[in-house]
Amino acid sequence: MEAIISNIQEYSIHDGPGIRTVIFMKGCGLSCQWCANPECISSKPEIGFIKKLCTSCGKCEDVCKHNALSHEFDKHPIINREICIGCGDCVSACKYKALVTYGKRMNLQEVLKIIKRDKIFYDSSGGGVTISGGEPLLQANFVCALFKECRKAGIHTCLETSGCVDSSALLLVLPLSDYVFMDIKHLNSDKHRQYTGRTNSMILENARLLAESDLDYMFRMPLIPGVNDDLQNIKGTADFLKSLGSNSNRIEIMPYHRLGVSKYEALNKQYLLNGVPPADTHKVELVKNTFNDYGITCLISK
Repeated sequence: MEAIISNIQEYSIHDGPGIRTVIFMKGCGLSCQWCANPECISSKPEIGFIKKLCTSCGKCEDVCKHNALSHEFDKHPIINREICIGCGDCVSACKYKALVTYGKRMNLQEVLKIIKRDKIFYDSSGGGVTISGGEPLLQANFVCALFKECRKAGIHTCLETSGCVDSSALLLVLPLSDYVFMDIKHLNSDKHRQYTGRTNSMILENARLLAESDLDYMFRMPLIPGVNDDLQNIKGTADFLKSLGSNSNRIEIMPYHRLGVSKYEALNKQYLLNGVPPADTHKVELVKNTFNDYGITCLISK
């Protein structure tokens, strides 16, 4: 069994309890304008180009079997992304590291080998493995197989999901998950579609299913200035969480940052929130206090 993995981050302390290994899977049904992992949106391997490292030597074009690269003398290469299959031959040929591969096929045993080598840290810290993305539930069968093996090895499992998937995928993975993060981005369905490309109907349905489970979970909200940080949305989100029962009376907000902008440039994608500054500390505290005032315990992601 294989999956397309964008990155594996070891020794993480921000994606669940304890020290964790985070598996970033490629493919997502949303296209959030603030996404910090644009390389995880497409389900296919992609080549990124870091312009400042390029010397225009032309070796990448020479090795491309699909004629997906072209450049003029003393000019930077141009990647024809309709032809490029992300094979990585050009990356291997570029000794200046101006080309990078986002995503590769990995089988179950390859991923498990990486996870298990840090088990001593999981055991000492209460950590484990976190599956993120992208949207990992688009590769639900692989996640199930991986979580089964982790449980056999006594490794804690955590799922990070947008919730924007068919409920059958969520219900397949939940029984094998020890902890779940699910995003609630916007309560207004039209606004949600405007900024993510999809309505929130599946997300709200899956949030109810998660709340009905006996799992430990946390709802999270990426806090984007001018998008979802207004009083109406905060109150609406608080009311929705309260409707799910007492186990859902908390949320973690993740203040907007611009750390992913360079990856948009590498993928030749437009970053639509260019004029939006990072979240203001005072506004973040105001949102936190507003949630608390409405009876929802609010944490701020570090």
